[in-house]
Amino acid sequence: MTNLAVNSAAGAARSIGWRIPLLFGGGVVILAFLLLISLMYGEADITPGQVIGALTHPQDSAAHQMIRGIRLPRAVMGLLAGAALAVCGALLQTVTRNPLASASTFGLNAGAYFVIMAAAVFVPALKANAPLLLGLAGALGAAAMTYWIAGGKRSTPVRMAVAGMIVGLVLSAFTSALQLLFETQASQLLAWGAGSLIQNDWSGVQYAWPWIAGALLYAMVFARAFDLLELGEETARSLGQKVELARFSGMAAAVLLAGVTVSVVGPIGFVGLIAPHLMRLLGLRRHAILLPASALWGGIILVGADTVARMFRSSVGELPAGAVTAAIGAPWLIWLVIKTMKGRQSQEGGTSMSVGAIGRRLPYPALVIGLLVLLIVLMTGGLMAGTLRLSAADIGQVLLGGGEPFARNVVMDLRLPRILVAAFAGAALAIAGSMMQGALRNPLADPSVLGVTSGAGCGALAVLVLWPQAPAMMLPLGAIAGAAGAAVCVYAFTWRKGFHPAALILVGIGVSAIGTAGIQFFVIKSGIAAAPALAWLAGSTYARGYAEWLRLAVVTVILAPVAWGLGRKIDLLAFGDQVSLGLGLKLQRTRLIATAIGVALAATAASSVGSIGFIGLLAPHAVRLMIGHHHRRSVVLSALLGAVLLVAADFIGKTVMAPKEIPAGIIVALLGTPYLLMLMYRSAVRK
Repeated sequence: MTNLAVNSAAGAARSIGWRIPLLFGGGVVILAFLLLISLMYGEADITPGQVIGALTHPQDSAAHQMIRGIRLPRAVMGLLAGAALAVCGALLQTVTRNPLASASTFGLNAGAYFVIMAAAVFVPALKANAPLLLGLAGALGAAAMTYWIAGGKRSTPVRMAVAGMIVGLVLSAFTSALQLLFETQASQLLAWGAGSLIQNDWSGVQYAWPWIAGALLYAMVFARAFDLLELGEETARSLGQKVELARFSGMAAAVLLAGVTVSVVGPIGFVGLIAPHLMRLLGLRRHAILLPASALWGGIILVGADTVARMFRSSVGELPAGAVTAAIGAPWLIWLVIKTMKGRQSQEGGTSMSVGAIGRRLPYPALVIGLLVLLIVLMTGGLMAGTLRLSAADIGQVLLGGGEPFARNVVMDLRLPRILVAAFAGAALAIAGSMMQGALRNPLADPSVLGVTSGAGCGALAVLVLWPQAPAMMLPLGAIAGAAGAAVCVYAFTWRKGFHPAALILVGIGVSAIGTAGIQFFVIKSGIAAAPALAWLAGSTYARGYAEWLRLAVVTVILAPVAWGLGRKIDLLAFGDQVSLGLGLKLQRTRLIATAIGVALAATAASSVGSIGFIGLLAPHAVRLMIGHHHRRSVVLSALLGAVLLVAADFIGKTVMAPKEIPAGIIVALLGTPYLLMLMYRSAVRK
């Protein structure tokens, strides 16, 4: 039977046999052309004749030395890295039977990058001497974390992909924390962290090629086993295949390829998603052909992306290749999600990530009072803490109109507006998350996961970088425009799918990747002024005043009652689309209004405090665990809990390393990660 299965695959390969020589022959021609362009293009003009002369009859000239010592290693590194990432993606897609799998969507790149960044900060000698070990450790850790929180063998392809994306978001938050807290040590890795092929000699190529070649050959040994895996686990076992060995081999090769690549060129996404799918769209199924073809075209994609990136050098400085691949690959991911979800209905899996509630629900009035008291205590502590420590009596006197002039100035002009901004921003983000999760019946529908936060960040940075002298009001307008644009893209692509939860999240990740590519573009363009941009992206309440608070207060006070008023309609959505329609609910209108409220609140918060994630995800979840599904109560409690979380994060951030401050967004990410991982795992266990 094994021979029959393999012969069937061989028959399919013969049916497209004419394409294979064209695929490889044409690929080699395209690659040769791109390599020539890559060697010619740069700060110094190089002619084709000089390139050919440097390769065939090298001389001791500046042009030849530049070609052979700098540009050629860079081009070869692009070929190797592209091949490695493409084969990594092909293996992950086969082993997990998940068409959305790649090193970037599974968090492998983020894991390797985080560990290497941590080593560069804390153990620079280890980073210099053992980057491969660090990259492997990070990629392996991210893979294990993704597998664990997705539920292991009980996981589904979509659940595994969503888990990988969440792991990537979490690790990226930790990496951002290191970049901001250790700016000097991490500054040298800023461009590398966005994915850069820059090589100053052949050392990177000499280091990487044996590992990449070895992993590719190792994967080719199991090509027939991978063919059987695509028939399904039960079928593969019945044909005598050792499924566990094949999966372990494929995953090991994928992790090795991802770890080696990140250790040399940084995290570069989407190559492993695009190249294998291109090959499969052309009809390639046998891994003996699929893997080398993916490697060839992965190299073509990355060398081409790097060449395009260098075209921006003259006007904005050189872009990292990773930003270009993200801009190209994110639309591909969106198209792939739409294609994968074709024919699925919105009610499928609408609550597939639900974690339920605790066995004994807590009384609503007690929760409101408790959160209010906690918020008041934290706000009082925030008014007291700082370089100048004040007593509770001092705070009371100032708030009543008395107190010393200096203390009154510190409290009323510096600390109070900052705390009010934190409270209202936290409330706005939490209500936004509650609206999105309720309207879309998707507990992962957080503004940051859906691309709204990265869109706001991209819009705000565009104003900061392209218009440095812009009026202060333009920054929030840029953030709101970016967030609105991201939301429009997400909902436009998923509207006809009935807002299928998995499609919504995955399209949101694609839109978020486009926003992230834009952010990388503006951060690199800002050059030495990158630190303020990174601080804004991390989310900070530092130096916020009454203007930001007033903007937040007006929007929140207007939209929060509207969100509360939609409570009964959103409660109906929890029963599914068919039941809701039967009860007379206008689905599209309800979802449009609810999500528009969420986008407006999230965009306003981002315009005031920067990109703060996780609050819109964590606060509504925690509330549902305490009271179950009751949207009106959830809006009130989520707002209070969101305010508590951000005020507490602001208090911790300005006291734990005083006088140096940690942005509140980083504190939220650090404290929220354990809860988020527990949430994902509990969801998987329930399934």
